[in-house]
Order: sequence, then C-alpha cells, then structure tokens
Amino acid sequence: MTQVISNVEYSILRALGTDADFLYDTVDSYIKDAQDSNRSDLVELWQTIKQDRQKHANMLKEALEKEIHKQ
Repeated sequence: MTQVISNVEYSILRALGTDADFLYDTVDSYIKDAQDSNRSDLVELWQTIKQDRQKHANMLKEALEKEIHKQ
C-alpha cells in the first residue's frame, strides 16, 4: 500500500491547520474581548501572538512546498 502523504507532510499539515484555525477562527475574538474590556495590554499581547503565528504558518507553508517539490 502506498502512502498518499508522508509522515513529515502530515505533521506539517496538522501544524499548519492548527495555526490556521487559531488565525481565522480564534485570535480576533480574543483581541475583540480584550478591546471590549479596555485591556490594551492584552490587545497588544494577542496581536503579537497573532503576528508570530502568521510567521509560523508561513514557515510551515514554505516547508510543505519544499516537501511537495522534493518528490
């Protein structure tokens, strides 16, 4: 039986999916909650985390592209 994707590709996809869920479904509501509570410190914290996760998602995307083109 031939694998559809390698274990490495699967790991990258899972991590990318986790970051995507956080970026598109979660973090903006955390930022809004902090804004609604007048917590600029938390707004800044969540925005920093969001930027970091966007960077990580881009790194994972690039790693996946390399894996796909490697074959």
